Amino acid sequence: MDTIHMTDIIPLLPLPYPPHGKSSYYVPCPHCDRNDRKKDNHLNINLTKDVFCCPKCGWNGGIFDLYSFYSNTPRKGIREELMRVLGSDSVQKKPPCIPAMPPQDIIESPVAKIENRHSVYSALLSMLSLAPDHMRGLLNRGLTKQAIIGNEYRTTPTEGEKALAGELIAAGQNLAGIPGFFTDTDGQWSFVPIKRGMLIPVRDMHGRIQGMQVRLDNEERRKYRWVSSSEIQNGCGAEGWVHLAGPVSERVILIEGPMKADIVHCLTGQSVLAVPGVNSLKHLERVLSELIECGVRQVMTAFDMDFLINYHVQSGYSDLIDMLSRMSLKFGTYLWQPDYNGLDDYIWEYCLGCRYTA
Repeated sequence: MDTIHMTDIIPLLPLPYPPHGKSSYYVPCPHCDRNDRKKDNHLNINLTKDVFCCPKCGWNGGIFDLYSFYSNTPRKGIREELMRVLGSDSVQKKPPCIPAMPPQDIIESPVAKIENRHSVYSALLSMLSLAPDHMRGLLNRGLTKQAIIGNEYRTTPTEGEKALAGELIAAGQNLAGIPGFFTDTDGQWSFVPIKRGMLIPVRDMHGRIQGMQVRLDNEERRKYRWVSSSEIQNGCGAEGWVHLAGPVSERVILIEGPMKADIVHCLTGQSVLAVPGVNSLKHLERVLSELIECGVRQVMTAFDMDFLINYHVQSGYSDLIDMLSRMSLKFGTYLWQPDYNGLDDYIWEYCLGCRYTA
């Protein structure tokens, strides 16, 4: 055996087997999920790419990292150990419920340039509308009607995905490399089916839409997800882009979640930068470098208050502080009453909510 895959080590670990036919699936994250009656499953195990990632706390890695954690074995030397164990006759064969790897003829598209993504997403949003219940929900969280319209939130399409793609193509849009679009078995372009929810544009410092998140209705686990079409023919995955709400100013607030950033900006007028999570810092250093050139000198972090008790989130926060220090940025942390986990909820309730109750 020259190459070790995720499907090779799963039978050796205390993890559930993947559902039949699935190339990725979710299991409870040992760092941030709780084993209570409402079982959480945030840790994604990808059998195609041989990686794992928790979008909630950011814990991620490859085959050897996963094996090292669950087997309580030092990472150094794991490859040699697995080569020995998997090559021995004493190891049971993988049960039939573990799926075969997906067909090798599936080809994903590389991510399109920002200009193309912004053009396609803007055209798509112009074809959709915002349902009244979503409008009411946004107003109740502190956004004004003007801000809601300007941010271009939309209710997800629940049917006619192929027709939407067809209209975009007829309008001259190129859907290759746009997360959320793919070609079906007939070679026709389509938009990924998504449960009912709200589309949230994720914008760069120039206001261009880099990608989109969806906030699903009636979901307690993984309510916020990226619009993605990875592992589908000609599809494309999202990359965890950083979102900026408001114009660039000398001081920016760094928060978790694009919609939360939009709300805080609307309530305070401050420039708010949003990462997908405190451990999802892939694009942040590049964006901060660009913002420094535009005059940013101070970053105030304002992550949800549970970071005070979540060790894994604290670890990601330490990495963030190291990054800010290297970049010679002034930084600090906003703290507030922990009964309100998010800064948006706290500001709306205690600072500005009263102006709407007369």
